[in-house]
Amino acid sequence: MSDRAEMRGPAARRRRTTIGNAVKQKPPRCPAKAKTDEALRAASNNGDLGSRMSGQQHANAPRGQKSAAEDIHDRLSCHVLQESLLSSASGYSNYRGILNWCVVMLVLSNARLFLENIIKYGILVDPIQVVSLFLKDPYSWPAACLIIGEQSFEPFHLGHEKSAGTISETTGRILHVFNLASLLIFPSAAVLTVPSVTPVGGVISLGIYTVLFLKLYSYQETNKWCREIRQAKAKRLTRSYSCKSSPSVAQSNGSMGHTHVSYPGNLTHRDVYYFIFAPTLCYQLNFPRSPRIRKRFLLRRLFEMLFFMQLLVGLIQQWMVPTIQNSMKPFQEMNFSRMVERLLKLAVPNHLIWLIFFYWFFHSSMNFVAELLQFGDREFYKDWWNSETVTYFWANWNIPVHKWCLRHFYKPMLKKGINRRLAQTAVFLVSAFFHEYLVSVPLRMFRLWAFMGMMAQVPLAWFVSRFLNGNYGNAAVWISLIIGQPVAVLMYVHDYYVLHYGGST
Repeated sequence: MSDRAEMRGPAARRRRTTIGNAVKQKPPRCPAKAKTDEALRAASNNGDLGSRMSGQQHANAPRGQKSAAEDIHDRLSCHVLQESLLSSASGYSNYRGILNWCVVMLVLSNARLFLENIIKYGILVDPIQVVSLFLKDPYSWPAACLIIGEQSFEPFHLGHEKSAGTISETTGRILHVFNLASLLIFPSAAVLTVPSVTPVGGVISLGIYTVLFLKLYSYQETNKWCREIRQAKAKRLTRSYSCKSSPSVAQSNGSMGHTHVSYPGNLTHRDVYYFIFAPTLCYQLNFPRSPRIRKRFLLRRLFEMLFFMQLLVGLIQQWMVPTIQNSMKPFQEMNFSRMVERLLKLAVPNHLIWLIFFYWFFHSSMNFVAELLQFGDREFYKDWWNSETVTYFWANWNIPVHKWCLRHFYKPMLKKGINRRLAQTAVFLVSAFFHEYLVSVPLRMFRLWAFMGMMAQVPLAWFVSRFLNGNYGNAAVWISLIIGQPVAVLMYVHDYYVLHYGGST
């Protein structure tokens, strides 16, 4: 029988199979299932099952046939429902390769500019120039009388605090105001009247006195709060007035012991001088202290200080000075296109020098001093590079100044009922004053470029916070830093050259 079937061909075999199925009494196949089988066979022959299958055909197929269909579908399909990686809907966020590419391109671009500078001007770096200038004319740097005179203000302030019980509060406040005003007037008069003091020396001198002004103001304000609490017989000294140590405090100021001081036990020369040299502007009776001095950490910070100082001097000599000198002629001729070109050319080295200075000062130098003094609070900066608003940048790039403004200026204004936005504007106003003070007095000219630059941050902060969010806000902050600083630099240098050299470069 089988031999006959084989000789009859495929038609006979199909009929035999049908008869066998009928004998076994299997239910006949429905038209829909037959259509599904035909679709499967057609798709298999054409090699494109995924484009011809449908969800309804999968649901109508039996379990065995459905598994086979899914297997064929999985083998032949190559498309799924998905978004492009650069679309926001994709949820993709790993752009490390693009970030590395940006860094490489930035390095190559700066290397090209630096090589072009060397080819054009030659080697201008002179590591011993600063030392030779100091040895040749020591009065061109901060005058010795200014440094010596600075030492007389701390004991004067300490004497006022010790005599708080014998003189009235009003008299003590008048004496404090006189002492603090002298900190700003005395060095300004010395810088303006002594011709041999260079602008660099004047900036350093005024910077020292400004820091001392902020420190002594915080010192007298904190002690005044302690007297007020003491007079009110408060049993618990709140941390907001810095008169009670937190549980993490291990040592008192300037002492190697584990005892805590309370007012007026803090009114000692050791305590006030520890605060003067500590890397902070806000005084409190008991600072957090680190358990020991880490020698390796100290040596690393010292090496960074020396290396980056030489790097800063070299970049200024080689890159900044020639670019600024070549920018004077376009500014005098008011050639707008050339002015923009010089501004953009100066923006790269200026921003690079600013970044290096930030690391040198806020990380290397302040950590070095803090490690020497075992000062425990090392939060000198936060992640300002992620700033999405201008306000966040100014609140996080310089934590010591921000804490001082918040503690001694902003919060007292809020307690007096002043509007929050008006208080923020007042903080920028004070900051603008000190920026202009540190630039105009050493240059012996008043142009208010630094003052206007700081006050321009107020409308800029409003615009960025209102119209720009996320990465757009961060980009706006970076652009303001990269472009804003060289504009002020060029304005002051141009005015300085015009004032002292009669408009000739």
